[in-house]
Amino acid sequence: MNHPIPATIREYLDQLRSELRDADSAMVQDALYDAEEHLRAELAEHPELAESAVLARIVTSYGAADEVAEIYRVREGEVETALRPPSRRPRPAERSLLARFFGVALDPRAYAALFYMALSLATGIFYFTWVVTGLSLSAGLAILIIGIPFIVLFFGTVRALSFVEGKIVEAMLGVRMPRRPLYVDRDNSIWQRVGAMFTDPRSWSTLFYMLLMLPLGIAYFTIVATGIALSLGFVIAPFIHVFGTHEFTGIGIYHDGLVWTAPMWTMPLFVMAGVLGLFVMLHLARGVGYLHGNLAKHLLVRPVAAE
Repeated sequence: MNHPIPATIREYLDQLRSELRDADSAMVQDALYDAEEHLRAELAEHPELAESAVLARIVTSYGAADEVAEIYRVREGEVETALRPPSRRPRPAERSLLARFFGVALDPRAYAALFYMALSLATGIFYFTWVVTGLSLSAGLAILIIGIPFIVLFFGTVRALSFVEGKIVEAMLGVRMPRRPLYVDRDNSIWQRVGAMFTDPRSWSTLFYMLLMLPLGIAYFTIVATGIALSLGFVIAPFIHVFGTHEFTGIGIYHDGLVWTAPMWTMPLFVMAGVLGLFVMLHLARGVGYLHGNLAKHLLVRPVAAE
């Protein structure tokens, strides 16, 4: 699409946003931020020129909106290709169900998602505490003169935390998240920016995400701790049964002083069950990581249409 030469930075960013309307929302946020930073820097270097004259020069050097949009699409594809594990021609055994089941042990994303699930309890407690405390203090200080600055500061910290959470999600779960802060129209006054912060649905969806992280973190940590402990228990229990001291009577059921101990021939079955449980945990972690990554992107990243 051929656009006229923009007269202002806002017009250029609108053109760039229009060219990237079908692109990934996280990439659009990065592109808008980079373009705005570059255009502002060029404008500051030529204070003697009008904004329209500077924009006309920049378009020839930095590129028109459609050219910049195409560069970002190509660069995004190159980055995704570089980060993707090297492809191998699958052998017949690798296409089997067993190969796909046990092949998860070679997937680094599964381990990263497992670690994220274990870490989510700590991050969930922190996010929940921060949001509840901030909202409570904001409501209590609203009647005082420092109330408005405190509320603005609180929402600013929430946006900063959402950016950090996006970095964690992208690194551990492999979901594309913004790598630049949210673009803010600097042509607006400070009060317009504050109003935009409160009317932006992303601000409220971020608060909801941080509140939601506590129950999700508890669930994730419980699943990881229970699954790994149970699987490892099945693996090491036969060895305790055979080589343990008199305090360990083996694998069995204890009730009212009666003891039923599993026979020796079942010991390999316990080991197999434990090993299979570990593989199931990796598959579960990878699935949870995929779902949670998309949930985080839906709640933390502003859609292109909302721009």
